[in-house]
Parts: sequence; structure tokens; C-alpha cells
Amino acid sequence: VAVKQVSLQKQPQKELIVNELLVIRDNKHPNIVNYLDSYLVGDKLWIIMEYMDGGTLSSVIKEVHMAEGQMAAICRE
Repeated sequence: VAVKQVSLQKQPQKELIVNELLVIRDNKHPNIVNYLDSYLVGDKLWIIMEYMDGGTLSSVIKEVHMAEGQMAAICRE
């Protein structure tokens, strides 16, 4: 599994996190990382998700230079 830790103190719009949880909870697809559960730990929300080898899409985009078409293909998949 992977754990996404979200600091609630640093979130100006907490309703966006609630919306994200509702969307990922209700959508199951083989090409989307699946939501498993979430926990409130202190001032952080821990979102438990299926583990995806290779890291997050945002970290890949920051570290690897890709043409726009390549980014579009990755996002589509």
C-alpha cells in the first residue's frame, strides 16, 4: 500500500480533500490507483491507497523532461 499524508493545517480549502476522497472512493478502474481507506492521525489525514511502482505522476513530471504528447499519453493511461 501507499500512504498519502495530507496536513490539514496547511489546507486552506478542506472541502477539496473531502471531494478528492469521495471521487477516489467511488471510482474503481484498472488504470487508476485504488483508494483503500483513510485515517485522521493528529493533524494529518492519512489516505491509504494501492501501491503504484514508479512514484506519483507529479514527481515523474517534475523529474523527467517529456514532450507534451508524452505527458498526454501518460495522463490518458
